[in-house]
Amino acid sequence: MSAARAIFAERGFQRTTIRAVAAAAEVDPALVMQYFGSKQELFEQAVRIPSIPPLDGELEPVEELLGRIGMKTGPLPQATVAMMRSMLTHPDAAEDVRGRLDAQVAQLAGALDAGDAELRAALMVSMMLGVTIAHQLLGLTALRDASPERIAETLRPALRALADG
Repeated sequence: MSAARAIFAERGFQRTTIRAVAAAAEVDPALVMQYFGSKQELFEQAVRIPSIPPLDGELEPVEELLGRIGMKTGPLPQATVAMMRSMLTHPDAAEDVRGRLDAQVAQLAGALDAGDAELRAALMVSMMLGVTIAHQLLGLTALRDASPERIAETLRPALRALADG
């Protein structure tokens, strides 16, 4: 399974082949097919990721989101990277990520007092997703070179403006 996660994380769903996974695992492709039946099933097994931790309510929402910057800019599990790489090209991955993010938006919206709370929450979650993608998948130099603290400090006014209305 670790070979499949690594290949999906590196290439995404579209560019991953059963043959490449089998080669990385040092097994015959027929064995992979025997166990999983299809690339789709292998993908589903390989990218099972834990749900996004809920906001715990101890901090106000902006500070809680900013407190997660370290998680978003630090090493991510290969299954998470594989899901992120695949979410724009594979409908099942997109649906999974959308469901997770919709749940986070709903929870965050419930903690906001401003009008249009759901839209504001969606924009806040989108900003955090953008940071994660730009750092983890694209390796955007300015983000890669900045500390999590500096990223949080720079994001704070934008998130605060969205949260407060």
